Amino acid sequence: MKKLYLFFDLDGTLTDPMIGITHSVQYALASFGIEENDLHQLCTFIGPPLKDSFREFYGFSNEQAEIALIKYREYFSKRGIFENQVYDGIPALLAQQKKSGRKLMLATSKPEIFARQILDYFNLSHYFSFIGGATLDGKRSTKTDVIRYVLKSNKIDNPSDVIMIGDRKHDIEGAQANNIQSIGVLYRYGSEKELYEAGANIIVASVTHLQNILNTVIC
Repeated sequence: MKKLYLFFDLDGTLTDPMIGITHSVQYALASFGIEENDLHQLCTFIGPPLKDSFREFYGFSNEQAEIALIKYREYFSKRGIFENQVYDGIPALLAQQKKSGRKLMLATSKPEIFARQILDYFNLSHYFSFIGGATLDGKRSTKTDVIRYVLKSNKIDNPSDVIMIGDRKHDIEGAQANNIQSIGVLYRYGSEKELYEAGANIIVASVTHLQNILNTVIC
């Protein structure tokens, strides 16, 4: 069935934010006296809501996680946001999908204000008809809530017209919670096991593979 709306995750799907996110987490942890020199150990923070990750991976209380998030944003808003790069092939993919008549929308658990800055910085904003993200106050933070927000804001009533594309289980689970199908991508942070167990309808290994799927299987 043709999918009119393509919902894209940002981190790990369109761009590789590894350096910026891990530096920001490192900065936040240092404010608690925690020294983490191996940035690769902090890659688990890429994708999920940050407060959840501070609680899960470092045992922070809700109050500590809130403070850590403030410190994280202190670094990220000035430097980390631009320590990022677009995956090869993504601009061409977005251009082709937009030209085909599909409506591209962003659905990220990153705060919307930061997501807009990143897309503007990399000259990707013009491909998207809507940019949806989390709120800074945390009232909208999960991928389920973000996807619901994008659907509602654009008056999309038929879930079968939509497919969610992302690299982590939160993208897949958020899609399922909103009754839409999903594609899991493997070219960065999500594992095949994680995406399969989360229930991804399709799993792709590369940007080229994703392009082929979008052009054939769900064209």
